[in-house]
Amino acid sequence: MIDNQPKKIKAYIAGVNLNDPNFDYYMTELANLTEANNMEVVGQSYQNAESIVAGTYFGLGKINEIKAMAHGLKAKVLVLNDELTPVQIRNLEKLTKLRVIDRTELILEIFASRARTKQAKLQVQLARLQYELPRLHPSENNLDQQRGGGYSNRGAGESKLELNRRTIGKQISAIKKELKAVASQEEIKSARRNQSRIPKVALVGYTNAGKSTTMNGLLKEFSAEGTNKEVFVKNMLFATLDTSVRRIDLKDNFSFILSDTVGFISKLPHNLVESFKATLQETKDADLLINVVDASDPNMVQMIRTTQNVLDEIGVKGIPMITAYNKADKTDRNYPQIEGDDILYSAIDPKSIKMLADLITKRVFSNYEEFSLLLPLSAGKELAYLHENAQVLSEDYEDDGVHLKANIAPDDQGRFKQYLV
Repeated sequence: MIDNQPKKIKAYIAGVNLNDPNFDYYMTELANLTEANNMEVVGQSYQNAESIVAGTYFGLGKINEIKAMAHGLKAKVLVLNDELTPVQIRNLEKLTKLRVIDRTELILEIFASRARTKQAKLQVQLARLQYELPRLHPSENNLDQQRGGGYSNRGAGESKLELNRRTIGKQISAIKKELKAVASQEEIKSARRNQSRIPKVALVGYTNAGKSTTMNGLLKEFSAEGTNKEVFVKNMLFATLDTSVRRIDLKDNFSFILSDTVGFISKLPHNLVESFKATLQETKDADLLINVVDASDPNMVQMIRTTQNVLDEIGVKGIPMITAYNKADKTDRNYPQIEGDDILYSAIDPKSIKMLADLITKRVFSNYEEFSLLLPLSAGKELAYLHENAQVLSEDYEDDGVHLKANIAPDDQGRFKQYLV
């Protein structure tokens, strides 16, 4: 038998604690991210300090300790808990004889391996180039590195560096232009959905909290073709980067559009947040947000805070929210249960999914009003609109027209006043 599985690279993780109460949580997160990038964490170190050492991130004593420990454990990579400057990375690589990856590059590598759609690939590529641009350095090529004086006085290394910068600058401009075109197509699709009165619900939350499993649970329970519409699920950080949009048709004639967005994480690189703003447009257009939280995780409170911070950063404010505490099957609490606007549930439990659907219905359809209408038989267009955008409770065809009762959204109520009975 031949083992075709790629062997995991051994990695040593480390960070500097500047008296941060969440430091242990960030280090646990860093270990999970490292594993998600197909690396094996073989050890870790940290240094308590008042400030970061400008040139080397750690103090020299800690660097020597990390070097000895990492090489003793046969680690090839040193993964660090912060975004480092180019100088810090170069100096650490010289001193430790290890490849050094900071937190931002680690997340970028994960995103690059997970991107599937054209939009996601472009967004990751843009963020990667924006990260690399300030990190270009003459020492990365073997040409002359003479600095100073006029252009004619500069060495070949300096010219190569400027050429690399110009090349990356052009690539960034080209990708932005291409992303704009893709985003325009997505905006057209989104605008079509917004023209419909069907409420829009967006799943948000920390990566691997169970958003996609929740969407699949709702599809399985409320869609005749649910298994054909299910989204990709895997127990890993950032299993998918693409926003999935599905229509959920409840059994009582209520329908809503459900979107599953990219997961969040602490210290999400700013370039990635900027790049993925278009992908997160579904969140900004939503009538209701469902913040899916892993109820079995001891760092649950920090995860809720992380989600709120990212939502603030992308400009999502004032949208009603349900906090959905998932994975209750991994706790010792009774579920499913609703507490105000919150729900404790398990996304793999049908009873939980039905209760979540009831809570969503209560929230997004609370301002709908019931009307008794009489539509002439010739008003086929209006009847079709009601079936698409309202909750039709009853429908009877008589000689004088179509008698029906329907729950109608506030914005549509004026449209049907002439048909009231």
